This record gives sequence, C-alpha cells and structure tokens, in this order.
Amino acid sequence: MRLCPTLLSLSLLLAACSGATEPEYSLVWSDEFEGPAGTAPNPQVWVADIGTDWGNAQLEFDTDRRSNVALDGEGRLAITARQESYLNRGYTSARLKTLGRKQFRYGRFEARMQMPTGKGLWPAFWLLGANFPSVGWPRSGEIDIMEYRGQEPSIVHGSIHGPGYSGGAAITRKYTLPDGRLDTDFHVYRVDWSPRDIRFYLDDTLYHVVAKGDQPGDWVFDHEFFIILNLAVGGNFIGAPDASTVFPQTLLVDWVRVYQEIR
Repeated sequence: MRLCPTLLSLSLLLAACSGATEPEYSLVWSDEFEGPAGTAPNPQVWVADIGTDWGNAQLEFDTDRRSNVALDGEGRLAITARQESYLNRGYTSARLKTLGRKQFRYGRFEARMQMPTGKGLWPAFWLLGANFPSVGWPRSGEIDIMEYRGQEPSIVHGSIHGPGYSGGAAITRKYTLPDGRLDTDFHVYRVDWSPRDIRFYLDDTLYHVVAKGDQPGDWVFDHEFFIILNLAVGGNFIGAPDASTVFPQTLLVDWVRVYQEIR
C-alpha cells in the first residue's frame, strides 16, 4: 500500500493519495518573448495597465516605458522596478494584462520566472475574471498562481479570491522551496484549473488544492479569465521597501504557456 504524507488540507490529501489518472493537456497558446532587446512585448497580446495603487496601497506608478517593461534580447520579458520620482510617486514599474486579447476558461497556466529580491517587492503571476469590468472584484474571481514577498526569497504563495473569501480572507497556502532561492534561478509556477478544482504547483510539486465546494462563498471560476504579470512596490501584502532594498529590481519571465485538457 502506498502511504500518503500528513497534509493540512483535506483536498490536498485526497489529491496526493488518489490513484486517478492525470489528465492530458495540449498547448493552446504561449509567449516565448523572442525579440530584440529593448522592444515591447507583443502588443497583440499584452496591454499595459498605467496608473498606481490598484486598491492595494501600492507605491509604484506603473508605466509602459521600455525602462520598466521590455524584452531583454535573450528570450525573456523583463519587468523592472525603479526608485525614481515619477508623477508624485517614488517608484516605477509595470503591469501587463491580456484582457480582450487572450482569455481562457480552464486549463494549465505556467510561467518560468526568476524573482527579484528585497523588502517591499511584490511580483505576481495571476488570473482575473474577464467579467471584471462589469461585475467588479471579487465577484469576477481571482487566481494568484504566484505571489512572492521580496524579503522571503524561498517562499511562494498561491491563492484564490471570490465573494466571501477575498483579500485577507483568501483561500491561500504558502510553500517553501526546500533548497535554494527563487531569486537566484528560474522556477516554473503553475496552476491546473478545471471545473472540479484548482491546483497550485512549484516546479511540479503540488502544494495547494482548492476543490469546488471548499470555499465559503460562491464558486466564481467557470468563466473566462485573463492573465496578469506585474511587479509591485509596497502594498498591503508586502509592506514598503526600506534602506536594505536595492533598486532597480527585475522580474524575468522566460515564457508563459497555456494548455487545455484533451477531451
């Protein structure tokens, strides 16, 4: 008999111990970020959110300037946070979304990335419901595939938000890399999202499962979502930078890929 480890979440325990066959997936879209250094990411896919705060008390002003977001010429997207005075803010960075360009209902979403480091840095790779403009948040639903605090360089957080379980009450779990740090090498951050559940992985290690019915409010994950990549400075989740934080800092994205189950 195969023995299963003791896990905090019943859903995670059942997922780890089940003998069910893993579904097969087929690649339906990817961005490999190929292109000359200093050029913009594909404008047919990515839209820059320009502004500040975003409801999280973030300190940076997000721009579409090449100094904040550009291809690096080595097959990677670079989102760079800088300490500079810009439109009454002390920092700049960038936030990209695929709203209206690439939207998906269910699938495997993964990105290979290298984190920045330093207190007050808050990169994220996440999904937001495409109905957000009409229904607002958290009714739209949110899946945080990767959130990271720059002062905790070996820890990743995975969460979902919906009505009755949002913000500080999100359904969340953190995972600590057994060896090494997330800012010194590339790692793959992934979610498998189906009508049944949402599963979070770091480098193929499953660390968080939320099954439909686990949540205290409505399940709002059966419609299309779009992708967001951003590097925030400060905010409610992370706190402000301090004198130990060195700028500029960059979130490097090697690729983003989306797969869907083969029916």
